[in-house]
Formats: sequence, C-alpha cells, structure tokens
Amino acid sequence: MANNLEINTYLKKLSFFFCEVSTVFWKDPVLGELTRSLDTSALRQKVIANNIANLNTPGYKRSYVPFDEELHQARIRLSLTRTHPRHLAGTDPGGDPRVVTERGTTRRTDESNVDLDQEMLDLVTNQLRYNTLIQQVNGKFANWRYIITEGRS
Repeated sequence: MANNLEINTYLKKLSFFFCEVSTVFWKDPVLGELTRSLDTSALRQKVIANNIANLNTPGYKRSYVPFDEELHQARIRLSLTRTHPRHLAGTDPGGDPRVVTERGTTRRTDESNVDLDQEMLDLVTNQLRYNTLIQQVNGKFANWRYIITEGRS
C-alpha cells in the first residue's frame, strides 16, 4: 500500500498535468476559430428560422448573417504570427458575427422580401456547414484523447 506522501505526490503531478493540458487545449487557435464558426452558424440558424416564421408577415424584411465576410475576418485573425522582431505584427480584429437586414428589395406584393425556397436552401447549407464544423471539433477532441491516453484505447 502506498503511503500518504506518495499519493499526495502523485495527485500533485496529476493536477499539474491536467492544468497544463487544459491551458494548451483552450488556447488552441484552431479550436477557437471552430468555436466562433459554430457560434456564427447557430446564429445563422436562428436568423433563418426567424425569416421562415415571418414569411407571411406583411412588410417583413429578411435578415442574414454574411458568411464570406466572416470567413475573410477569420483568415485575417489566423494569417500572421510574429516570430521575429522585424516581422509584421498579426492582427486580431475579433468581433462577433452580425445580422444584416436586407431592406432594399421586395419580392412580393405585401412588401415582404422573404423567399421560402431561398430560406430553405440557406437552412440546408447552414446545416451542412454546422455538421462539418462539429466533425472538425470531434477530430480535435479525438487527437487530444489519443495524446492523453498515449495511444491506448
């Protein structure tokens, strides 16, 4: 049977290991971008659902979350890492996804601009994007699990 000193030493080492792993894990820039993308996709889902719910509301103007602009911002955040004093500094504009209301168009006689076919297409596209992001996050977790268990199942 191990004495208290050995148990305490083991527990301290184990605690240190988990603190180090959690620090590295949560500072992972790829996981951070995946999390931001998942948040954006969840917001997009809510906006699309709101558009569909207001399909027959006279004068309702559809809203959307721009994807291409968010992708551009993500590329800027990941683009540069300063490893030498003479290198250019990277930028981290951060920012949250935004909801844009499309006011300049009218598709129907009741002044609404919601097109059910377009909303359903956006809904499916967003769902596929979300599923892809979830697969990427699961892959990151699987890699960490492999590292922590030292390749044992």
